[in-house]
Amino acid sequence: MGVISAPALKLDQFWNCIRHGISGGKMMTRFPPGTAPTLIAAQIDDFDASNYMDAKMARRLDHSHRYGVAAARLAQQDAKIDFAKVDADRVGLVEGTTASSNETASKGDEGYYKRGYKGVGPFALINGYSGAGSGEIAKELNIRGHSVTLSSSSASGNDAIGYALSMIRHEEVDVMVAGGAEAPIVPHIWGALCLNQVLSRRNATPQQAMRPFDKTRDGILLGEGAAYLVLEELSYALSRGARIYAEILGHGRSCEAYHPVAPHPDGIGYFRAIQKGIREAQIDPEEVDYINAHGTATEANDIVETKAIKRYFGPHAYRLAVSSTKPITGHLLGATGALETIVCALSLHHQEIPMTLNHSEAGDGCDLDYVKGRSRPYPIRVALNLSSGFGGKNSCLVLRRFER
Repeated sequence: MGVISAPALKLDQFWNCIRHGISGGKMMTRFPPGTAPTLIAAQIDDFDASNYMDAKMARRLDHSHRYGVAAARLAQQDAKIDFAKVDADRVGLVEGTTASSNETASKGDEGYYKRGYKGVGPFALINGYSGAGSGEIAKELNIRGHSVTLSSSSASGNDAIGYALSMIRHEEVDVMVAGGAEAPIVPHIWGALCLNQVLSRRNATPQQAMRPFDKTRDGILLGEGAAYLVLEELSYALSRGARIYAEILGHGRSCEAYHPVAPHPDGIGYFRAIQKGIREAQIDPEEVDYINAHGTATEANDIVETKAIKRYFGPHAYRLAVSSTKPITGHLLGATGALETIVCALSLHHQEIPMTLNHSEAGDGCDLDYVKGRSRPYPIRVALNLSSGFGGKNSCLVLRRFER
């Protein structure tokens, strides 16, 4: 597994931040915010792309592409696998993203308005299409089987891993590199989120700004970065002596077909995604010990997500630990599901449930165990990762602790 995030750029440091609630929130400096009501983000400042790829090549890429290459390379190194030695037709790559290549598109428009078509730049086409990131990663890591990009809003990272699971289960590949990359801190996305009152306005305290399930919640901390995992068919992984963090058992997804932005008030999207994921995993719902919630600290989501968990799990919902790690990492839009899958895998590996940073007093309709105050050692058997995106897209991944 590999991560590039605001709190940390290395896997062990990332887990330390998750365990101890060290947030990557800070003042946003990527561009002048003007009169925007939100001035804070989980922005990455200490990233040097030349540590992961050719410096000249990196300069022409969007931030999201650089982050993706870096995280995928770190995942490859962590897995100790050489893709050149894997049968080319038995390895693939899938990326989940929402706003990838927006940086190139924005610069291209600006250049055209100033200088005409010659101001667009020669790389606008190469870098500006939605599949540019996965293509660049495949080239850098020498993945020759296939490369694909999925986009399902903030469910993209989860769905990318679900796609990888399906490819392996159908015996089309032995190995998949799966994850997501995102760099949404650009003016037009920032402005739109501000207008829709999605971002937290606690500018004086960026690390305490995002408060999922809390009575005083007021929105998300926007983040950026990438997360990638190397997924392998079990016997293949065992044959080469791979370190295994966790097993992925199932993936469930749903669409509410209800509203462009708001979740269905009855939580039917979350409910159906959980239901499908548990069914595919072929486990008893009471085996689930931990849920990494979507937990956006928005008024509607936190109540709806809580309602869906209670509706599906019944009395067992009150025995579950439910936490959101977005106050630490920020909300990475399409990459957030991949990042939080890594959180779940590390939680299972280390047998520790992460806290919900900044959660103090539960809001109305939020009455589950949100792991307040500090992370919690616990013998976790099964963890769920929930993600939800605009357009009513919902996704649930089911992971289990690996035991030989």
